Amino acid sequence: MNQDELKQKVAEAAIEYVVPGTVIGIGTGSTANLFIDELAKIKGKIEGTVASSVASAERLKGHGIPVYELNDVDEVSVYIDGADEATKHLHLIKGGGGALTREKIVAAVAKKFVCIADGSKLVDVLGNFPLPVEVIPMARSYIARELTKLGGRPELRAGFTTDNGNVILDVHGLQIMEPTKLEAQINNLAGVVTVGIFALRPADVLLLGTAEGVQTLGGK
Repeated sequence: MNQDELKQKVAEAAIEYVVPGTVIGIGTGSTANLFIDELAKIKGKIEGTVASSVASAERLKGHGIPVYELNDVDEVSVYIDGADEATKHLHLIKGGGGALTREKIVAAVAKKFVCIADGSKLVDVLGNFPLPVEVIPMARSYIARELTKLGGRPELRAGFTTDNGNVILDVHGLQIMEPTKLEAQINNLAGVVTVGIFALRPADVLLLGTAEGVQTLGGK
């Protein structure tokens, strides 16, 4: 199976984690898009969704699936999203699509976070994928200098603005041996909105699409 077929398999497998009659959190990116398409087949079973990006919200609405603002819902039963990298500890790098801040907010609210990815995303150590950091524009140069001190090579994501009106620095060359520590350290830099390490609030379940089928890491 090719990568797209593996993504399709995990998108289908994630449907079993949908809690009927509740609001579902929806992520952003190619794998999340496939899940949205699968969710459309059972849209009558859920109350609605909260989306982590404008793009995902538009795709959901295109399927006739209700989309709510997070401030207007009391709880999110499950959040389903992809990842750029994942470890067996369910620590993730996210933000390749630029929606990391809203993704992290919805993940924080959700009772359960189910990450869906093809098997190529599983790594021993995070950092080969450039680490996205969303930054208030006026802090860009300062944050870049601080990230360089941490051993990274930050590059401005050219021509890109987040849904929140900020910029992204993609940090190359990091080997993230202590994800929770580095997440807190970068988050504490003045001007950082969010770093794309999801370790303080990791995934609860990781569904990996492999040639042998869908592999499940973590709890049910």
